[in-house]
Order: sequence, then structure tokens, then C-alpha cells
Amino acid sequence: MPEMPEVQGLVDFLGERAVGHAITRTSVGEIAALKTYDPPNTALHGATITAASRQGKFIVLSCGDELHLVFHLAKAGWLRWYELLPTTLIKPGKSPIALRVALDDDGGFDLTEAGTKKSLAVYVVRDPQDVPGIARLGPEPLSDEFTRDVFATLLEGRRMQIKGLLRDQSVIAGIGNAYSDEILHAAKMSPYAISGKLDDADIDRLFDAMQTTLQDAVAAASGKPPADLKDTKRSGFRVHARRGEACPVCGDTVRSVFFADRSLEYCPTCQTDGKILADRRLSRLLK
Repeated sequence: MPEMPEVQGLVDFLGERAVGHAITRTSVGEIAALKTYDPPNTALHGATITAASRQGKFIVLSCGDELHLVFHLAKAGWLRWYELLPTTLIKPGKSPIALRVALDDDGGFDLTEAGTKKSLAVYVVRDPQDVPGIARLGPEPLSDEFTRDVFATLLEGRRMQIKGLLRDQSVIAGIGNAYSDEILHAAKMSPYAISGKLDDADIDRLFDAMQTTLQDAVAAASGKPPADLKDTKRSGFRVHARRGEACPVCGDTVRSVFFADRSLEYCPTCQTDGKILADRRLSRLLK
């Protein structure tokens, strides 16, 4: 799933390539991906893109102040950029293309989604806050306002496991499964630590790990075209998606905990005092 650093990389790319150009055509390839009908997607035709921005994992292409194309790439979505957009017709439901956007310089992009579970979402709105997912977002973790004390306040009294809290978009915007693994490894913290029970030293360590991990990932994504962003993301991981490999810090074997639709990765030596965490799928079967 694209997370904040990769989404910011896409926003920066679109800011350079798409801003200043008019949208000449939009073609919907997956009708279920289009979540709004007023304004219609055809309202974008002839509108000039004036800004590209990010809110959490949402990308916002603004056409002035009163018309915005907003999309969320979900778990298996991506943006495919073309300097010369293909002229082949999109057959709804017959390709991975959810939406095609043509620009006035003959370029443009496709929003694509792999797999059978379709979660990519597209909105045409008058105000980005009209998108429910944006309206619910918590603070941005790299904003100037997101201080250590603000973070500590978010943790107070919460009984959530810290892995889940980091992934909760209503608490902190933009962090997903991959970077929460990386942040917790850098902080030397168990994914099952209870948020409200962290002491001051824990909070200091976790906040610093969050800032460093995300800043480094954003810097790595900066200037990369969409085609290179996925590989850039994977190459920076120390534990996420590294099951069975050696931890780069201590040399222990990176382990996984599997859930119904995802997994987490961690280093036992660095994060859990050597304890091997149980496979959650098996734990449910044994209850």
C-alpha cells in the first residue's frame, strides 16, 4: 500500500508534470471506484490543474478553489504516468485501469488497481473536506505543529496496541503497515506495547524514530518518477517484508506475525527481548 512518503513523491511529481495543464478528458474504467456523482467527473473537462497536494494518503489535484479531483490508491492501486497517453479505449471492468486522465499536452495518467479486491477510490468534490476519509484524518506527523508533546497527548489513556495506533488514520495521518513496522523497529519497541502505558523515555524514542524514519523515506522518494517509487520504498526497509532475513542492527532473524489480511514484521532481539510473537491466525483457531 502506498503510504505517506510515496504519496508525497507522487504529489511532487504531479506538481511538476500536471499542474498548469488542462484536463481534456476523464475515462472511468471501474465505475465502483468513482465515489461521487455531484459534481460529475465530466466537470473536470477543460479545467486547469492549479495545485497538487496530499492529505494523509489522499492525493488532491485542485482545479481552482471549487473543483478537486481526489483519489486514494488503497492497498493495490498505483498511478501510471504517460508522456504520450495511449489512445486505446478503456473497456469498463476489462482492465486494471480505474480512471484515465488526459491532459492538454497529450500526456496524462491512469489510476490502476491490481487484484480482485477493489478499494481504490476517486472523488470529484467542491471541497476536499467533503471526502469522508479526509474529514476524519488526524494530524500530519511531519508538520511543524506535530510536536513530541502533541504526540504524547494522543497516547494518553489509550488502550490500543501501538502498532494499531500508528496505523489509525484518525489518530495520525499517512502511516500504514510498512512504516509502522519500520518506526517500531527503529524505536526498539514491541508492536504490542500499549500506547497509554508508554513512559517518557518510550515516547521520546518513538517520536524520534517516527520523525527520522518518515523524513528519510520522504527524502528517498523525492524526485523519483512513479515507476521507481515502489522499488525505492522496498529498498529502504529494514524489517518490513524482510521475513527470514537478518536484522541489519543485531543479526537476529526477522519474524512475521500473520493476520487475516496482512502481516507485521519485527526483530525479536531488538523489539521483544527475544520473545517470538504468536501467529494470530493460529491463535484464533486455538481459542
